[in-house]
Amino acid sequence: MLSRVEELKLISRCVLADDRHAFGMLVEAYQPRLRRFFLNLTLGDEYLSDDLAQETFVKAYIELRSFRGLARFSTWLFRIAYNEFYTYKRREHATSNLEGIVEPAESTSDATDASLDVKAAMAMLNEQERTVVTLFYIDDLPIKQIAAITGMNQNTLRSHLHRAKEKMAKTLKTE
Repeated sequence: MLSRVEELKLISRCVLADDRHAFGMLVEAYQPRLRRFFLNLTLGDEYLSDDLAQETFVKAYIELRSFRGLARFSTWLFRIAYNEFYTYKRREHATSNLEGIVEPAESTSDATDASLDVKAAMAMLNEQERTVVTLFYIDDLPIKQIAAITGMNQNTLRSHLHRAKEKMAKTLKTE
């Protein structure tokens, strides 16, 4: 992950000199986290995750001049990603799609079984809970930064985390 100073240097190169290489460096730095974020929200749909990540970076590049530097670039980027995902969901009128859950084959390893169990548990969460779980437990972001990304109240985030943990624990116990 880039330091705040490195982020600001790259952003200023992008804005002032239209330096696409600098933006490419930002993409390289944040693409794995952003892709993982989308993979968790889409329940492992790699193609959709890649499309959403690409749309997020395109929007970020277009709107880069509006970045004021009040928050970290990653917070601003993940806010765009969050909005992009929910725009997609509204467009598709999708509710909850459990087709992405793969039944484990008889010859799978314990690690694969555990991964499938976690996917099944994540599938039981609503999108807001899945978003909060992904940002808090997988991306290891603090509640304050998640609030900035999602626009939710910190107490609401804590409630979503609590409910999500209970749902996941219940699902994992029955598995």
